[in-house]
Amino acid sequence: MLPLRYAGRWRMAGLALLALVLLASLMPMFWFFPDRNDFVTWFVHVDKWLHGIAFVVLAVWFAGQYQPRSYWRIALGLLAFGVLIEACQRLVTYRSADWLDIAADAAGITVGLAIALAGLGGWSLWFEKRLARGKVASGGD
Repeated sequence: MLPLRYAGRWRMAGLALLALVLLASLMPMFWFFPDRNDFVTWFVHVDKWLHGIAFVVLAVWFAGQYQPRSYWRIALGLLAFGVLIEACQRLVTYRSADWLDIAADAAGITVGLAIALAGLGGWSLWFEKRLARGKVASGGD
């Protein structure tokens, strides 16, 4: 992990983000689309994109707290999380598991870590330094 002042808080926020993604993945879509035909039409077109975007966000989030040499661990952990999501979706009657979702997750992880390597990695350290400068300038803690 990077030398973060608020490492525990970053970890808790990361766990909350994982829980949010898991809950969103298990949420019955009929809560939002009472007409099943509207839902099926919409969902078929965006399901893989939603998986990919979620995992881009997760990869960039965790890359913000770790050194680039740990990115392979982030990739494996997030891929395992994607498999967990599909296993959980298989257990509920109103969702279905799909191996292509895991492929979309892997693509999202790859894009997210590429973004991190391109310069966004370690963003939380930058954020903490910026926050500390703001506190010094305002004279508060």
